[in-house]
Amino acid sequence: MKVNFFVTCICDTVKSEVAKKTVLLLEELGCEILFPKKQGCCGQPSLNSGYIEQSKPAMKNLIEAFEGNDYPIVTPAGSCAAAIKKYPEYLADEPQWAARAQNVADRLYELTQFIVNQLGVTNVGARLKGRAVYHPSCSLIRKLGVREEPLALLAAVEGLEMVPIKNQETCCGFGGTFSVKMAEISGEMVKEKVQHISEVEPDFLIGADSSCLINIGGRVSREGKPVKVMHIVDVLLSR
Repeated sequence: MKVNFFVTCICDTVKSEVAKKTVLLLEELGCEILFPKKQGCCGQPSLNSGYIEQSKPAMKNLIEAFEGNDYPIVTPAGSCAAAIKKYPEYLADEPQWAARAQNVADRLYELTQFIVNQLGVTNVGARLKGRAVYHPSCSLIRKLGVREEPLALLAAVEGLEMVPIKNQETCCGFGGTFSVKMAEISGEMVKEKVQHISEVEPDFLIGADSSCLINIGGRVSREGKPVKVMHIVDVLLSR
């Protein structure tokens, strides 16, 4: 199966290993990866701040980038996927662009969503020994409705024990520009999240959104907690 890869800004600039491993994993699962070079930022930071009109050039550029074929588009970031899914709404006053945006949005999948629902795979042959906590990001569970897919993939990892925590689905406090504009509140939210994680003494914290993992991982590091923070693709490629 041919698949378009949407890399996202965070993977491009900060978490390149997540991008590389996403490509490797999809290739292991039989996908041929295409990378439209025109792709850029989806506009999420400015969209979340309310700058809809100013974000339209970025939105239209991304739409054009993925119109070269009709293959699925896969990304390892739920927040970016959720932003693109709303393009038709943002472009509603330009019907032609809204229709083009809908075509792109309909072909877009978050990584775990694609593996489980489109490829029909839950066991990728991964092995990782230890106890782990999974953080379900707000973008995945609230905006995309992707709740069970990551859990199904993690449940099949040989040697990995998944442990629940208190208020598991509570926001970590990142929220994009929220963490900048409301830094004090954001700080207290991630502090509470790390407290709940620490209570079960896991070896790993796993998530499917790099932005949340950067936020939680930063707090874990500052508190000196012996917890390894991993994107789910790191886990799925463990052998």
